[in-house]
Amino acid sequence: MAGQSDGNFSFDDLGYLLQKLGFQIRKTGGSHIIAQRGISFHNLQEKKGKAKPYQVAQVREDLKKFNIKPE
Repeated sequence: MAGQSDGNFSFDDLGYLLQKLGFQIRKTGGSHIIAQRGISFHNLQEKKGKAKPYQVAQVREDLKKFNIKPE
């Protein structure tokens, strides 16, 4: 949660984490997924197996903002 590894976060791991946190995951084709839980919404793109660092940071900020924790 400190943001020190945003550039080294696996895209698959990010999708798995969001799913475990209660997000509905939709694949839109290619290298995109849409993750939504309530008003928290993320359109995520994969880049060579990794999640984009700015998107990892956005997800982390939303998890903090909405106090989202494992169910």
